[in-house]
Amino acid sequence: MKYDPTREKSPLPYSPFKSCTVPRPIGWLSTISSEGVENLAPYSQWQNLTFDPPMVMFSANHYPDGRRKDTVLNAEETGWFVWNMATWDLREAVNISAMALPAGESEFERAGVRRASADLAPAPMVADSPCHFEVRYLSTHRLPGNTPVGSIDIVFGRVERIHVEDEVVTPEGKLDIPRIRPLARLGYYDYTTVTETFEMRVPGADEAAAMGLEGAPA
Repeated sequence: MKYDPTREKSPLPYSPFKSCTVPRPIGWLSTISSEGVENLAPYSQWQNLTFDPPMVMFSANHYPDGRRKDTVLNAEETGWFVWNMATWDLREAVNISAMALPAGESEFERAGVRRASADLAPAPMVADSPCHFEVRYLSTHRLPGNTPVGSIDIVFGRVERIHVEDEVVTPEGKLDIPRIRPLARLGYYDYTTVTETFEMRVPGADEAAAMGLEGAPA
């Protein structure tokens, strides 16, 4: 099977595109508007960019009527957004926070999520999430799609503060990923959790390359 996705419909009942680029980490992002309205939403088009300094990005599709997502607008207005790690224990709250709520209604309230104050960002953090990034907004790059909902805002930010709960750190000083069980997005309406890990080191990598692969600044 092959087809041109720019001109042809998928020959399968469900498009395979998002099921090929898997698993995708979830950017569970909290922001606040300049008027003080909180927002919490998951984005599966989320990724780290580099580590020295740590920078991240997320991509937000527009609404079918062309409106931009509140997360993007809030980040641009206030200069900050917060990433909260989405986990198995928080899966229902993550799903509820994906709802398109009326303006002025907080996803924190609808999802029953407890708040924690950030050190730098004006938006609250998800208290029960084990890891957080406080991210300073850098810029937005907009790419037009074939339809309004296909158009995207790509938001770039620099991580200014990292929070990790002590109980999810192993005696060796690593995150206990099997214990945390981070959520990841697959295609369709499918998700997965990370429950197993294994290590592979690049043969012959020198110390500088190993530091880069680890993500440790020089």
